[in-house]
Amino acid sequence: MSCKYVIDSYAWIEYFNASEYGEVAKEYIESGNCVTPTIVVSEVSRKLQKSIELGDETVEGRLKRLEFINATSQVVGLDFELAVTAGKTDLEMKKTAKGWGLADSIVLCTARSMNGKVVTGDEHFRDLEEVIYIK
Repeated sequence: MSCKYVIDSYAWIEYFNASEYGEVAKEYIESGNCVTPTIVVSEVSRKLQKSIELGDETVEGRLKRLEFINATSQVVGLDFELAVTAGKTDLEMKKTAKGWGLADSIVLCTARSMNGKVVTGDEHFRDLEEVIYIK
């Protein structure tokens, strides 16, 4: 499988906030050629749930946004090979990228496995060649 763009949590949140960076992400999200790893769905879900608790989001709004991710992009899971590769990549990246997390490794390895680019504004990804940095 191949795709052009792997949408990271940062890009989705900025898109939903209709921010300046979200406008940049919009081109990639609405391209019709993007995927979203399930770990990203979990991260966005968590962020939206926190916004509900803060009074900045509604239950209906959260569900609408999560359904939009599913309708707009192909949601892809973590298979065995990708999990093994992400584990190795995680240890390598932690040596040079402060604050790098396993979710970052899963997103990066998803893009690499699909010959795609990660769309993000997350600082952890800033200097990687497989990234379209929207910030």
